[in-house]
Amino acid sequence: MLETNLTHHFLIAMPMLADPHFFHTVTYICAHSEEGAMGIVINRPMELDLGEVLTHMQISPSDTNAVDIPIYQGGPVQPERGFVIHRLPGEWDATLNVQSQIGVTTSRDILEAIAAGRGPAQLLVALGYAGWGAGQLERELAENAWLSGPADFSILFDVPSAQRWRAAAAHIGVDLTLLSTETGHA
Repeated sequence: MLETNLTHHFLIAMPMLADPHFFHTVTYICAHSEEGAMGIVINRPMELDLGEVLTHMQISPSDTNAVDIPIYQGGPVQPERGFVIHRLPGEWDATLNVQSQIGVTTSRDILEAIAAGRGPAQLLVALGYAGWGAGQLERELAENAWLSGPADFSILFDVPSAQRWRAAAAHIGVDLTLLSTETGHA
């Protein structure tokens, strides 16, 4: 039995986590079960915007604001696959309802709606995701690789990406500057 379900939580990389995929990241956990976990890194903007993705997908944007939406590096798994984290409601072809107010959509129709100015009011677009096998995330948490805490909508959608790592930690009462990057030995 899963002791703690981290769906709709942030995983905040500890300062000493050296894996380049996750160094100083905040990952929004979209699904967590006994089979594993799936999340999207929310603070790694790429040198790519939605306009370039829409052009590649042959979608013509009529909303000029859509072209400047940043694309995030969501994680190392399936980096060519797109994910849109957004506030609900919305009727899209392929949406995982993470909780009552947040969904993750992978279908083309949401991109077409965003391009036309009919998309969700709050959203984050990412390529790729982070995945953990059964028990893997729990082991990493036990090894102190991550902090975790409830997700916060303002951090997810409003806080500038460069500030999300510290803001997510502060949201759970942790000042990352006070954590040592060295491990002690007795």
